This record gives sequence, C-alpha cells and structure tokens, in this order.
Amino acid sequence: MTRPRMIFPKSRDTATSRAESETDYEIYATYRRTTEGAFVGLLKVVRKTDGRLLFPFAGAPDIGPFDSGREARDAARRYGENVVTGDLQNPEA
Repeated sequence: MTRPRMIFPKSRDTATSRAESETDYEIYATYRRTTEGAFVGLLKVVRKTDGRLLFPFAGAPDIGPFDSGREARDAARRYGENVVTGDLQNPEA
C-alpha cells in the first residue's frame, strides 16, 4: 500500500516564499514502536510557502524513547514547534 504524497506549491520568488507565521508550516507528528517495546516520536515539518522539508534531515536525532505513544507524539510535536520557531527567527534559503 502506498501513502498519498503531500505536494505543496513551490515558489521561486524568495520574497514571496518566505514564511511569516506558524501558519506557513505544517507539522506532522506521530510515533512508532521499537522492537524493544519503547515508543519513538516521528516528525515531519514542511514550510508550506515553498514546500521545503525542514525535518527530518540527514543526521536528524531520534525523538525518544518514551514509555507511551502519547508521550512520543507530544515530544515530536514540541520538537516540531521548536523547528518552526527556529526557522522563523533564522530563515534558511
């Protein structure tokens, strides 16, 4: 089974593709269970103005492990919010 792809419009104009608020980002937070029974948060952060994937990146840290799926998902969401805040303060081209 394949998952549907999320496609966001890509703007080539850097003046219009710059994110201005938290609503210009999409945070997808979930979790998975490891073979040891722990839970690890999974995160995807996309800047909607230009479709750029901000997280995960090569070498991105694991989020967890945690004792429950809810803790893992909440930690992933908080980490995603930190990524958004950081990108708003220091936008990456």
